[in-house]
Amino acid sequence: MSPAVAEFVGTAVLILLGDGVVANVVLTDTKGHNSGWMVITTAWALAVFVGVVIAGPASGAHLSPAVTVGLAVAGKFAWALVPKYIAAQFAGGFVGAVLVWVLYKDHFDRTSEAGLKLAVFCTGPAIRNHPLNLLNEIIGTAVLVLTVFYIAGAEITSTHTPVGLGSVGALPVALVVWVIGLGLGGTTGYALNPARDLAPRLAHAVLPIRGKGTSEWGYAWIPVVGPLLGAILAAVLYGQLG
Repeated sequence: MSPAVAEFVGTAVLILLGDGVVANVVLTDTKGHNSGWMVITTAWALAVFVGVVIAGPASGAHLSPAVTVGLAVAGKFAWALVPKYIAAQFAGGFVGAVLVWVLYKDHFDRTSEAGLKLAVFCTGPAIRNHPLNLLNEIIGTAVLVLTVFYIAGAEITSTHTPVGLGSVGALPVALVVWVIGLGLGGTTGYALNPARDLAPRLAHAVLPIRGKGTSEWGYAWIPVVGPLLGAILAAVLYGQLG
């Protein structure tokens, strides 16, 4: 695969499995209905594992605009490649979300609460407090990206693995995402990734989902701006601390 195709496929699978577990837990009459937060956080971590395994060899498995921007700010990734990576990530996120809707369509139709349908696609705060919601996304993403900096030793050359989550290793990065979800995810749902939130939110807005309600665009900027700021913060900290 080319790097762009790898980012597209890896992100699509990430969202397929990640949004898929939320659908399994919150939608009506699924096998996993009401199975809880531990199931969601565990499956999201494993979804990252699968995405990294798929995309890692070809692209480094960024799977997130926040990771891509953070690596570029830190001088570990070429700025010229940033637009291509981000476009592929958003496209993959959208396709993955559409697939979740197709596979769970009967359960979407049986679910009456619009908020649960939206929760399958994107994050939302447990308590709406935009400054704290934003701070939570910043700190959570900073922890993730800073970990990548301290574990990753790869670089983009003809003989080295591309820099990204893949250079951390699929299992270690999955464990980092898991603990962030368990430790910090209770406030906002821990987006950590603009492509994980904005692309599926757009899918929610355009898909013909019965009784779907609003896509909550008033909140949508937080899981985009927060992760980007968190990644930049991690890059600055890494540059200062070494």
